[in-house]
Amino acid sequence: MTRGPATEDLLRPLVPQVLGALARRYGHFDTCEDAVQEALLAAAQQWPRDGRPDDPRAWLITVASRRLTDLLRSDEARRRREDTDLARTATAVTRDDDASAGDDSLTLLLLCCHPALSAASQVALTLRAVGGLSTGEIARALFVPEATMAQRISRAKLRIRDEGATFALPPPEERAERLRVVEQVLYLIFNEGYAASSGEALSRADLTDEAIRLGRLLHRALPEDPEVAGLLALMLLTDARRPARTGPAGELVPLAEQDRTRWRSELIDEGVALVSGALPKGAIGPYQLQAAIAAVHDEAARAEDTDWPQILALYRLLEQVGPNPMVTLNRAVALAEVEGPTAALDLLGTLEADARVAGHHRFHTVRAHLLEQLGDTAAAIDGYRTAARLSTSRPERRHLEARAARLAAD
Repeated sequence: MTRGPATEDLLRPLVPQVLGALARRYGHFDTCEDAVQEALLAAAQQWPRDGRPDDPRAWLITVASRRLTDLLRSDEARRRREDTDLARTATAVTRDDDASAGDDSLTLLLLCCHPALSAASQVALTLRAVGGLSTGEIARALFVPEATMAQRISRAKLRIRDEGATFALPPPEERAERLRVVEQVLYLIFNEGYAASSGEALSRADLTDEAIRLGRLLHRALPEDPEVAGLLALMLLTDARRPARTGPAGELVPLAEQDRTRWRSELIDEGVALVSGALPKGAIGPYQLQAAIAAVHDEAARAEDTDWPQILALYRLLEQVGPNPMVTLNRAVALAEVEGPTAALDLLGTLEADARVAGHHRFHTVRAHLLEQLGDTAAAIDGYRTAARLSTSRPERRHLEARAARLAAD
């Protein structure tokens, strides 16, 4: 055993590996997920006290297997029993289990995207089982009450069980449909990490790193799929800016004010190569277009060098390929740079009746910024304060409050 804290940075990437190992060996996906969660709880309790095992994955598989045996034996065994020597049982894992099939994350992703589930349930279950997000994080990411999300995840696990789904790659005719959901899930995991929906931290590297890891896994499995390449490119090009997105005190630094010398050039180069290779392959999808937009931003040495007409054209195309109020909101930002704030405010007016975006803090942030550009200081202050009230991210809220305070002081 080695000393050191049992951190989320270590546990989260192990979740799909441990769950995949159990589901492949025993079936019973819903019960396996419960057993893995109990093993994670045991790790959180014991590792800080006893030290971290030399093979954390084997330890978790062993403990989860024992919990699973209890859960399958009888309902009474659901009561956690005292076990003072769990660590020693890690050596009981067979070499076949320890080395079998490598990383099961891709198979687990596709299992969670079973066609018997609704798209919403597929996303929720995959975020829970593979992404390792809490129910609250998933609820915020999908704009659903937490109690509703808990019920959705429970029903999804039961449906997987009732359908008798096996831990294996789906038949070829189902893979394309499931793949689109897998892409959406990875995108949501990444977004929750890059712009955390709550808490003191602006971003969560554990989530962005995991989304990129799974994105690479997906791209290795499907190297000719242009949308898979586009998704990975989008994540890399966006994550490249993360070091410059926060200041010394953890404060948010807007894109236009970031020190671009801190952007990670190796991620930019990789992302640009991926999207450049994907675009000529045929049908252009939303992830490729978003990656192209991110590439235009990343290739500008200074904010004032940004090719806004090209970005505006790409957003217009993106609206045709994948209409979404957030896309329109982003187009308004680009439109302001090309045609001015008045034209952008007119476009925002078309979104005011759309509940999906009109109550979102970013809508009010963009509107306030445009009003500030027009010199309507009082309305801009009110807009920034409204956006701050609606934001659940503390760093973002502080940034918006500071902008309102700065305007009020001028």
